Amino acid sequence: MKSPTVKHYEKYYVPDQSHWPIVGAVALFFIALGASLTVMQIGKQETSGTYLLIAGFAVLFYMLFGWIKNVIHESMSGLYSKQMDFSFRQSMWWFIFSEVMFFMAFFGVLFYARMFSVPWLGGAGNNAMTNELLWPDFQAIWPLIKTPSGETTQAMGWFGLPLLNTFILLTSSITLHFAHHALLTGKRTQLKALMIVTVLLGISFLYFQAAEYNHAYHALGLTLASGIYGNLFYLLTGFHGMHVTLGAILLLIVTLRIFKGHFNKDNHFAFQAALWYWHFVDIVWLCLFFFVYVI
Repeated sequence: MKSPTVKHYEKYYVPDQSHWPIVGAVALFFIALGASLTVMQIGKQETSGTYLLIAGFAVLFYMLFGWIKNVIHESMSGLYSKQMDFSFRQSMWWFIFSEVMFFMAFFGVLFYARMFSVPWLGGAGNNAMTNELLWPDFQAIWPLIKTPSGETTQAMGWFGLPLLNTFILLTSSITLHFAHHALLTGKRTQLKALMIVTVLLGISFLYFQAAEYNHAYHALGLTLASGIYGNLFYLLTGFHGMHVTLGAILLLIVTLRIFKGHFNKDNHFAFQAALWYWHFVDIVWLCLFFFVYVI
């Protein structure tokens, strides 16, 4: 009697136990604690929150590069099968889907505040006396730039740095698309040049967003204490900036691998994963630019 044939999809590599998830959890704890303390210490002399935040990001970057290095070694050693490749793709699809739901929740907060909370406080429906009782000088208009304390901030317009950053991200998507095409056609020199440009564009976006925050905070008086508009502005753009940072790190790692001779037209999932994520980040920014800055 013949033994059953082992099919290629039955070979599935199971890695050894790893310390990277614990390192990542410690990094996220430091980031959460540091961010909370930093917000609480704004305007004070204390800087412990800032140090914790920097330490958290340092540990996070260490974890990302270390864990990805292990995965690259496993892949280049031929330990992954077709089924493993499909599992990676499924994981990336679900990860991006979870990120879509993440931003949908924040856009839902923005929609609810603009379409329901503000009109309700302004006396819509059966609440004609609400604003008179809670906030006599309240005006039901968006953006809500006047606070109950009487302070007035300025809204961030769409022209200038936000428009420039939109152009930068859209350009980076185009260069990344042509980089993918260069990989598929075997044009390695063109691939390397386009990937360098894409990474530089991502870093430029982060630089100009930092400049925008500095302008908003000092010139416009737009802070986290500026009411719901200021909170939503920093919440949405800040989380998007964190995703751009992660995307730029992934693109940088992919670029370094390209210079080491990795990837070809038949085996380049890591490149595809970074590409999918970067295009997702660009689409989120377009929605954010329209709903936060323009209208």
